[in-house]
Amino acid sequence: MLDPRKLLLLRELARRGTIAAVAEAVTFTPSAVSQQLSALEREAGVPLLERTGRTVTLTPAGHLLVEHAQAVLEQLERASAALAAVRGGPSGPLRIGAFPTAARVLLPGALAALRAAHPGLEPMVSEIDPADVSAALRAGELDVALVHDYDFVPPVTDAAIETEPLFSEPMYLTDRASIADARDDSWIMNKPGTLCHTMAIRACQAAGFEPRVRHHIDDFDTILAFAAAGQGVALVPRLAATSPPPGVTLTRLPLSRRTLAAFRKGYGEHPAIRAAVAALRQSAL
Repeated sequence: MLDPRKLLLLRELARRGTIAAVAEAVTFTPSAVSQQLSALEREAGVPLLERTGRTVTLTPAGHLLVEHAQAVLEQLERASAALAAVRGGPSGPLRIGAFPTAARVLLPGALAALRAAHPGLEPMVSEIDPADVSAALRAGELDVALVHDYDFVPPVTDAAIETEPLFSEPMYLTDRASIADARDDSWIMNKPGTLCHTMAIRACQAAGFEPRVRHHIDDFDTILAFAAAGQGVALVPRLAATSPPPGVTLTRLPLSRRTLAAFRKGYGEHPAIRAAVAALRQSAL
């Protein structure tokens, strides 16, 4: 019989591309990952990997098994959720990932609501960039996490992850009436590689120019402080724009950011996940 734990490693190899990357994601040694995958090949009875020097690629049979592995792992998540529902109300550890603005604005209220409604639940929060959420969920480091997508930045899809919408919020521009008016300004943006940075770059390009980025800062409170100090203009979401510093004016733009709850596919009906999503949605109202 095929071992689901080994199937998970094969799925991660298909996504990450190298045994070293898989080992880092699941906190195994590369040697242990190789041994587990070799054992899976013996269980399958057909070659799943092609090894050329230090390079490993999946055979056609390996790709076929990955497709089935996703379905198997999803069913196991559903079984775990169903058993948890039979045991009763939400209880035990719940690992929540959140981007910094949501952790500061939404999580305190949501955690208070969870404590009042489900005292047996033990939420544990970690700040994480939405770009890193899929990997953390698949590796079992998180149970549920907040992610977002923007206009100009289509959502990143992952066959192992599903999402549930929570709320949408408008974007604001500091100290200018429109993005086109900021053509000649310096810009303050999030660091490259984040969705926030990509959104800001593409919004400027849609207005017909390449922005001149002076500062790369991830925290929106710091971004607004820099804007107040005359260091440039910036795009900020409503969650970060509730109390701008003196001297900063905010113009609402026809752009939106959408926040979603993400969890492993099949795990969404787990009582703890349902409780967390409900508390997060209520906190956002």
